[in-house]
Amino acid sequence: MIDARDIWIGPSVLSADFLQLGDQLLELETAGADFIHFDVMDGRFVPNISIGLPVLEAIRRGTSLPIDCHLMLDDPGWWVEAFADAGADRIVFHAEATPHIHRVVQSIEGKGKIAGVTINPATSLTAIDEILPYVAQVLIMTVNPGFGGQSFIEGMLEKIKRVREMIERRNSDCRLEVDGGINQQTIREVVDAGADMVVAGSAVFSAGNSPSENLAALRNAIQ
Repeated sequence: MIDARDIWIGPSVLSADFLQLGDQLLELETAGADFIHFDVMDGRFVPNISIGLPVLEAIRRGTSLPIDCHLMLDDPGWWVEAFADAGADRIVFHAEATPHIHRVVQSIEGKGKIAGVTINPATSLTAIDEILPYVAQVLIMTVNPGFGGQSFIEGMLEKIKRVREMIERRNSDCRLEVDGGINQQTIREVVDAGADMVVAGSAVFSAGNSPSENLAALRNAIQ
């Protein structure tokens, strides 16, 4: 089992209060968040449009935490340079969005950034089999991407386990990230299945408690 001390938790700013974003970033950094997750949607690859380069530049100025940039875009290679220059530290793109996965990985690394690849819930693991030795991060979506606040797809737990087995065999330094429907119950389940990098949006930025209180509750759930 993965040591709980080595589990990274990253709040997704897609669910943040944008009127309070600077204060919330500071609060989360003080509270011990491991990274900030930044979702980019183009209205084509996914049926929604989200935040873009100016917001990323502002977040980069507002935190010293690593920024994990998730490109939910058609033709992600076209955008690598712009998001790298805007402040992303880790750039993750969808295997379904390009026929040139290895080329995009090289482009990300050429900008001095950490490269990762992600797949949707219904995408076979064969989509990442050949690229796995070349990436530092694999992101498994546990909801269908495009909107925050969705419920976790329980069938993804078995998929996470299989990806963990692939990583242990072929690239043991690779991080296994999970995004979608994470809360105090499901974070324990995905960590037990093999995830060591977890994204949480509405579970952190809920109305009932402060972001720091919610982050602490998630951390306690995996102790």
